[in-house]
Amino acid sequence: GNIGSRAREKDINLAVTLLVGKYIKENLPDVEVIYTRDDDSFPTLEKRPQIANINKADLFVSIHSNSAANKSAFGTETWIMGMKHFDNNFDIVKRENSVMLLEEDYKERYEGFDPSSPESYIMFNLMSRAFFENSVSLADQIETQFKDRVGRKSRGVKQGPFYVLWTPSMPSVLVELGFLSNSAEEAFLMSKEGQEYMASA
Repeated sequence: GNIGSRAREKDINLAVTLLVGKYIKENLPDVEVIYTRDDDSFPTLEKRPQIANINKADLFVSIHSNSAANKSAFGTETWIMGMKHFDNNFDIVKRENSVMLLEEDYKERYEGFDPSSPESYIMFNLMSRAFFENSVSLADQIETQFKDRVGRKSRGVKQGPFYVLWTPSMPSVLVELGFLSNSAEEAFLMSKEGQEYMASA
């Protein structure tokens, strides 16, 4: 994951995710929360949506922290599966999907998919649009909460062919909590209060 000057993405993501689960259990007791991880482990990119599919989940939410070469970049983003503005977002998509390169036998596991090759993304155009509208609705509500309840800068709802959004059989979103490359946002996301605010939103 991304590394800020002091924070590691995997630590921020896990802390916020566990709080999201806690708040759901407290406020929506009829909703079952299923984690892809609840400790410092590394489920493969392939396994994450598989967990949701096997459990017949109603929603898939993937929580991340962003990074950019421009240290002044800040704000939240929520991504849905899609190809809109693909050329503009290719660097982001490539970075998120490149985690598969850390896995053994990734070439066989992902059947030759190369996260750095634009040609590999052509198949994403064939994905089902069945959950598109519900994914858009969920993403929009998340960004509204970040902006209106927590007072964060929303960079909006965006589309990208992320592997974890392509394979779930349910509405799915990938949430970027903020930029660890921005020192002020990194400090906010490292703080207990910041994590609680983001999780509750």
